[in-house]
Amino acid sequence: MGPGIVPRMFSGIRDVDWASMSHAYGSAKEVPALLEALRSPDAEERGAALRDFYGKVHHQGDVYPSTTASLPFLLELAGDPATPDRDRIVALLVSIGEEAVGRCEVDYVDADYVDYAGAAAFLRAHAEAFVDLAGDATCRVRQAAIPSLGLFLDDASRAFDLLQDRAAMEFCLLERLLVTQTAVTLARRLPVTMPAAEAWLAGLAADPAGEPEFRLAALIHRAGCAPDAISDDLVPAVVGLLREIADAAPPEQPWPEPPPVAPPAPNVPPFVAAAFEDLDRVNRRYAVTTELLRTLHTLLDARVRQRTDLLVEQLASPDPGVRLDAIRMADDLVGAWRGDHSALIRLVAAQLGASNLEVAAEAATLLEKDCAIAESARETMAALLTDHGPDGWTSPRRHVRRLHQKTGMALARLGDVRALPSLLTALDSDVDAWLAVQVAGALPQAADQLVPRLRDRLSRADLSAQWPSNAGGILSALAKLGDPSALPTITETLAAAAERQNWDVVKAALTALRAFGPAAAPALAAIRSLVAVDDTWTRSEAVGTLWAVGGDRDEVLPLALALLDTFALREAAEVLGQIGSPAATALPRLRELLTDRYEWNRVYAAAAIWDIAGELEAPVVLNTLLQAWQRNPATGNRVAACLKRMGSAAAPALPHIRAEFARAERGGRFGSAANDQEMLRHLAEVLPRADAELTQRDP
Repeated sequence: MGPGIVPRMFSGIRDVDWASMSHAYGSAKEVPALLEALRSPDAEERGAALRDFYGKVHHQGDVYPSTTASLPFLLELAGDPATPDRDRIVALLVSIGEEAVGRCEVDYVDADYVDYAGAAAFLRAHAEAFVDLAGDATCRVRQAAIPSLGLFLDDASRAFDLLQDRAAMEFCLLERLLVTQTAVTLARRLPVTMPAAEAWLAGLAADPAGEPEFRLAALIHRAGCAPDAISDDLVPAVVGLLREIADAAPPEQPWPEPPPVAPPAPNVPPFVAAAFEDLDRVNRRYAVTTELLRTLHTLLDARVRQRTDLLVEQLASPDPGVRLDAIRMADDLVGAWRGDHSALIRLVAAQLGASNLEVAAEAATLLEKDCAIAESARETMAALLTDHGPDGWTSPRRHVRRLHQKTGMALARLGDVRALPSLLTALDSDVDAWLAVQVAGALPQAADQLVPRLRDRLSRADLSAQWPSNAGGILSALAKLGDPSALPTITETLAAAAERQNWDVVKAALTALRAFGPAAAPALAAIRSLVAVDDTWTRSEAVGTLWAVGGDRDEVLPLALALLDTFALREAAEVLGQIGSPAATALPRLRELLTDRYEWNRVYAAAAIWDIAGELEAPVVLNTLLQAWQRNPATGNRVAACLKRMGSAAAPALPHIRAEFARAERGGRFGSAANDQEMLRHLAEVLPRADAELTQRDP
């Protein structure tokens, strides 16, 4: 039988009106072909079909009527021992079931578009098929099916008995770990089983005859039954089991060296290739404890001290897979929660010298991503770059290259000129130069060496290409470096991009010119030529740049007022606020925006009103800012910047500001460490002046 020839099955598949249904990207009429391809003898065809099914028919966990209509045929595939990759079909069914069962009781406005209830009903009605699959002769099929026992069986007692039976069988450790996790799923779905599940898991955790990994799973999942009741004894008990596992671990063995770095594929932007490589990397699992410890960190949530203690133990493991997991979990912790993480960061930095180069590269990746809190690792990173020499940036060895590049980028982001030789190697060799461009702007003390190279790259960029040689990144770097010698090249790029209507590059060039302010005056003619283009975002950027460079309020004010009635109204409000009191004619429209249903629009309007009208508007401005901030914490940076400008007039916001400082969780845009720290710096400047104002009012 040749590739693409499918044995006869799927009775009735052509009777389904697939064309009347849809998936994430349109008509579902292609679904029968996807289902048939899942049974193809050709592995590539099967893989492509499975990816398409996840990407379209089960897109990001969604369940559509077409997904539900597929279930009988997927179940037929799963039940046929002749189906290739049967475990992957079972895993797909369970994934659909997890989403469907978890969301089937919600009333959706778009009920014709999603069908969680229908999928959940079908899968529960066929629960016996999953009982059979969970006892299948094939290990991988059993593993894929075990979670279904907690999702689809409505007989709680029977489901719990089945889980206990499977935990007692001589299955592999991974299967028995899945059983403990599934017991919690069952107990949460059918709470009548919760007392029995808790007692059973507690007994497994305390059984000295069990493998430490199995006892660890039982201990963690027992905590998952009652996360609000986790005691201070949990982490020490986990640490004890981790040490048992470590003591029994074989000596560390070298991991296979990955193939050398391949040259970039033609017409594929390097950042796209890197994103796929990163996705593949983070989805790999090297330790049996990975999901268990990730679950525990999720359960511990805001218990930063306990999570840190746990990570210290993980980072001390002789198993490189456990240490690699620890680095990723440390990234989750420091990125989401405030605190003094310097000791933990130093432990991560110590992994830069790990004999396992993938672990070392993972540590460097964290330090580069969380550079705002990487100061305590500065000297360790500088020493590594010295040991490697700048040629480490271009190493053909995949992990060495990532280790060196991420370390160099992290050090550059700290403003440390010791990263410069590596960046110059990147720019001169054109090996992953796009990464060096990302951080070049953080080294203004080296502008004399960086700017000529960046100007040269920008002048050679093909602005007609879909991905024009990272022109936007280069423009951003030149703006941060602030060297006026770059202005002619930036202006030439602006004109060339405008001629080609490459609006992305035009906007990047305008943003760069804005950063130079009046020094960019020779570019005014090019800027003025763009204030009336059809592309609204480009027009908005041109108006803002015209104000920053030219400063002629009579010229800019009518242009900004016109933008208040477009979807670039926030950018217009910002320019009007910069103009100040002469922009009072905008106040009626800005006051209308204070009732806009989108909090970002309200925040920008309120900030502009303060900048234009000042003290008289303080009460309404404060009320708008604080309500929006409470509703959407991501507005925190913008709110804090306005409160800083308000100074003593922000005194009524003091309770909100102190509450923000008391929070353990990061806030601000994207909840990132850098944005959180910026927001807190602004708020810290508000406190003394606001306190003084309150003291003066009420001595």
